[in-house]
Amino acid sequence: MPTAVSVDQLTGREKAAILLITLGPEKSANIFKHLKEEEIESLTLEIANTQHVMPETRDAVLDEFYQICLAQQYITEGGIAYAKSILEKALGETKAYEVLSKLTVSLQVRPFDFVRKAEASQITNFISAEHPQTIALILSYLRPKQAADVLSSLPTEKQADVARRIALMTGASPEVIKEVEKVFEKRLSSLMTEDFTQVGGIDYVVEILSAVDRTTEKHILETLEIEDVELSEEIRKKMFVFEDILALGNRDVQNVLREVDQKDLAIALKGASEELKNHIFANLSKRLAAMIQEEMDYMGPIRRSDREEAQQKIVNIVRRMQDSGDIVVARGGGDDVIV
Repeated sequence: MPTAVSVDQLTGREKAAILLITLGPEKSANIFKHLKEEEIESLTLEIANTQHVMPETRDAVLDEFYQICLAQQYITEGGIAYAKSILEKALGETKAYEVLSKLTVSLQVRPFDFVRKAEASQITNFISAEHPQTIALILSYLRPKQAADVLSSLPTEKQADVARRIALMTGASPEVIKEVEKVFEKRLSSLMTEDFTQVGGIDYVVEILSAVDRTTEKHILETLEIEDVELSEEIRKKMFVFEDILALGNRDVQNVLREVDQKDLAIALKGASEELKNHIFANLSKRLAAMIQEEMDYMGPIRRSDREEAQQKIVNIVRRMQDSGDIVVARGGGDDVIV
């Protein structure tokens, strides 16, 4: 007969699998949407290999998850010291220390937390005269929309340089972070926190550029294209992904589809979400939609590289039509549009 396993004996992946099993398929599916492909594969395999979970083990995993969520909420509300104080009263000093210690890097308070609480205009006033590398470091720790507002407000001659430095940034020394934080802590008179997370990178600069106004985006990309063609091209490829077609209105989807090769569309839709397929099929004639579906059914399995190539062709059409003003793409979470 299976026996209960102590939570401390379980790996992080085993705990995650037990949590997902407990939450059920619907909630787990929603969580999977936010994970990387390799993480989904790893967790799926772990779930498949988990034959039985004792109630005591399940409850212990849920309790630990709940405590970590509470700890993160307290950290967000008042910082590490506040969280420690509340948890010690609720759980005792030893247990509170254990819970805070188990918080992963992604849950910990990031550096420059005090800067994220400031207005973009205030941040710009404080950092606009700094070296582009210092600005890049600080923006890498802000929320993408907040970083986008600051980037847009910087002198135009600095914008592309800062964006390039963010894209090429792979990490930052804790000593450097601490020194920069110390300077800005004095200026803003706020709480300083520390962690050792990876910062910057191409994906992050893509998030920022996706939130800035179109004029700023074009200026930065055109400048980068002159200074670093490969980096510019890599950023451009990620600026609008295939699934983002869901954000296009029906008329714009129809305009795009007129430019798309039928075979490319069939290949691109293999493995796409049902929501995206339905959105695209709804903007085709019933006859054409049926033909494409039939072609998808008969082509069988395809290589991922072929699917990604077909999707990129369609993305390139979207960006070309966006640049020419033939379609409208929502910007900054949908509040602004490019006309």
